Amino acid sequence: MSPRIKLWLLTLATVAFLPVLAQAHAILEESQPPSGGTVKAGALDLHLRFNSRIDRGRSRLTLIRPDRKRDTVSIAPDGQPDIIDAHLNLTPGAYVVRWQVLAVDGHITRGDVPITVTAP
Repeated sequence: MSPRIKLWLLTLATVAFLPVLAQAHAILEESQPPSGGTVKAGALDLHLRFNSRIDRGRSRLTLIRPDRKRDTVSIAPDGQPDIIDAHLNLTPGAYVVRWQVLAVDGHITRGDVPITVTAP
């Protein structure tokens, strides 16, 4: 088989499987507060919406505080299958909410949502 035909077949196979690969991971579509957003100190409801269903029992949230200490954040047990909710109580500073989710297809994805908390 000529190299040109091999390249054409490889390209065709890549294009054919691209939609399947794109659906293989849970992608964060929206967060409240938004990534890079600023909120007032105090109680904060965190809301993360993904492009696919999430296994809440095997997903994790970690809060990285301004002093770099890490706290595990409890995920609300109920809700829509593609959303993770949590409740935080924050003082002023720069935080990062680190998420790790398991999509129902078995793939793990991770990411960060940085937020700045200002005085009330």
